[in-house]
Amino acid sequence: MTEPVLSTQGDRPSIRLERRLSDPPSVVWRSLTEPDRLSTWFPCQILVDGGTWRVGAALTFPFPQEVIEMTLTGEVLELDAPNLLVYTWGPETLRFELLDDDGGTRLLLTDELAPASAARNAAGWDDCLDRLTGRTPQKGSWQPRFERYSARFEPVIGPQDRPPEEYKGE
Repeated sequence: MTEPVLSTQGDRPSIRLERRLSDPPSVVWRSLTEPDRLSTWFPCQILVDGGTWRVGAALTFPFPQEVIEMTLTGEVLELDAPNLLVYTWGPETLRFELLDDDGGTRLLLTDELAPASAARNAAGWDDCLDRLTGRTPQKGSWQPRFERYSARFEPVIGPQDRPPEEYKGE
């Protein structure tokens, strides 16, 4: 696992996270696009309009009500199976790059976001990507990650937001 990297290049800041997975890109791709596999690691459902991942497809992201009552919308911006998937996730843009890595996959996730969301999202994506790689995040692991990333990011991009009050997760 590598620490998230903050970038201030471009119109909005972004965080980039990286993981090494033992499966090839074609298998990891299914974890990004198939509902039964997404449910094991992604923080909410992804409903694809028409059921087919394609550029321009509308996306809906309903979160579990026991976590937060929220639904985001988005759109597929780029798709090059099994190497690249880019879509909007509410006001953010998520970019998943899958690179062949000696029979496995090097996954790069870039989240372009509002400055105040960087530490919160970096800590959240760390937990999600741990699940994707088959690791179970330790209970309470989000908080120390958030504190560490806040300390790194605040001097560069300003104060960092915690989850919304209505969030019922960890």
